Amino acid sequence: MANAEECREALEQFSRNMAGSTGDARKAAALDRSLSCRITDLDLTFTGQLRDGRIQDVVKTPGPPTEKAQIRLTMASDDLLALVGGELNFAAAWASGRVKLEAGFRDLLRLRNLL
Repeated sequence: MANAEECREALEQFSRNMAGSTGDARKAAALDRSLSCRITDLDLTFTGQLRDGRIQDVVKTPGPPTEKAQIRLTMASDDLLALVGGELNFAAAWASGRVKLEAGFRDLLRLRNLL
């Protein structure tokens, strides 16, 4: 099981990856939306704002999210690290229920290019 700092670093790496993306992935990363990433095995949530192709203003809080973000991810800590590290395919993880993604339909269509 990964720890909270490793999860924060993985989110920062994901943010750097988005900032360096091109084409359709860059367009998807250009959303301006609230974001939450619930880490189930650590019982904590990272929240922030997806803005200008980066995740900004990241805050860690214990427990489930206190407010409903526009884009919501839920997964175990090791799955977050594996996704960002390229060891876990998002589509396969989502299809198997290891990763949950909730967002509005239009956002989901844009995010598919990013994930």
